[in-house]
Amino acid sequence: MSLSPTLELAKDLISRRSVTPDDAGCQELLMSRLAPLGFNGENLRFGKVDNLWARKGSDGPVLAFAGHTDVVPTGPEQNWAHAPFEPVIKDGYLYGRGAADMKGSLAAFITACERFVANCPEHRGSIALLITSDEEGPAKDGTVKVVETLEARNEKIDWCLIGEPSSTHQVGDVIKNGRRGSLHGYLTVHGVQGHVAYPHLAENPVHAVAPALDALANEFWDNGNDFFPPTTFQITRIESGTGSNVIPGECLVHFNFRYCTENSAESLEERVVAILDRHKLKYDLQWHLSGRPFLTDKGALVTASQEAIRTVTGRETELSTSGGTSDGRFIAPTGAQVLELGPLNATIHKIDECVKADDLDTLSEIYERILVDLLG
Repeated sequence: MSLSPTLELAKDLISRRSVTPDDAGCQELLMSRLAPLGFNGENLRFGKVDNLWARKGSDGPVLAFAGHTDVVPTGPEQNWAHAPFEPVIKDGYLYGRGAADMKGSLAAFITACERFVANCPEHRGSIALLITSDEEGPAKDGTVKVVETLEARNEKIDWCLIGEPSSTHQVGDVIKNGRRGSLHGYLTVHGVQGHVAYPHLAENPVHAVAPALDALANEFWDNGNDFFPPTTFQITRIESGTGSNVIPGECLVHFNFRYCTENSAESLEERVVAILDRHKLKYDLQWHLSGRPFLTDKGALVTASQEAIRTVTGRETELSTSGGTSDGRFIAPTGAQVLELGPLNATIHKIDECVKADDLDTLSEIYERILVDLLG
């Protein structure tokens, strides 16, 4: 069966076992398609992470496609109906690890650029691709480092389309125009270890911290706003104890905030400390800020994306800020307008990850229409 160029490239990418942070030659493959179009590619390696910055043109405005070649581990491969790195198309679906998240989008990026450059070789501005192999991992040597490199030489992105799987029921029905911030807390509550039969000689940190955790879980953080749902607090890990007859000497608690623009990381940290101190705990607390919230409200990128989806699919699209974080958190602070537009997210990170094959061709057409609108 003859496949479209987008599906052929998607299958080639999926066949490469690029589990974080291994790129497995995916970026080299992408660059082999971009170079004939006039793109200049830079391989930016930080630590064990491969990154690609490819750009065609030297003038502004700059429309960048951003994404990642790395995928999450497969889990037990014997549980897959089809080998995760041996992509197959069955009953209209492309199966394989990364089909939806996000090698299908990468293939659509490339084929959209190929058609656009062929039809509009003298386009205005610049087209760029920012590709990392560290989005699914710690995300410390990937997009954030590339953005720092670009900022250091005052190379700006005006519009950024990220190929994360944003759609819910039909391709293009949802695009992400922002994301909540993510703040992690690592709490250690100190007590005094002892024998359970002599509690007066010990101090149980689990008992001490329980009322404070209840207060944190029931605290009202904010109402959210027109763009973001309310801030949420979730305990993700509790660990304590060494044996059935031993009162523990400390209790470890990990928690996370997904927060909107009604709060800041600093305000949340202050409020947590106030609650812990009110309960007179002996504790250490470390914080890790994964990303601040960002929002692209209105502008050329939102308009072009909505019109492209309407033209190609005939459907209206919903703007949303729900879900987890993305590498958009590193790009938006530079002043770029950032949107996430990709295939359905129903099977991402799951066994038998798949995407409707026709959706990738549709996605490529949408990306091409956005290029025509903004740079044609």
